[in-house]
Amino acid sequence: MFLSDYETIYILKPDATEQINLSIVNYYKKFIKIKGGKNIVVQHRGRRHLSYNIKHYYDGIYIQMNYQANGELIKLLEKSMRFNLNIIRCLTTKYNSLNSINLES
Repeated sequence: MFLSDYETIYILKPDATEQINLSIVNYYKKFIKIKGGKNIVVQHRGRRHLSYNIKHYYDGIYIQMNYQANGELIKLLEKSMRFNLNIIRCLTTKYNSLNSINLES
């Protein structure tokens, strides 16, 4: 099974408690690990003002996850995040690691 590098950034509601935020972060970290993801790195980017309001929120708590996974896991992860009421927006991007980029071309 081939694993690609992915980055998922999701925005949590600003009115959720710190305990809820940590439980969501831990849930998705375990979710990725159970489904076969590797090298999971989670970074809390903090509360930031949104450029435009999303679902009547002007601020959000940004969380960034970098990991290795396959495409099937990404489908399951994004579906789960869409149904989570505490997440107001998410985005997953696939990127090439520095080891696989040809710098000469």
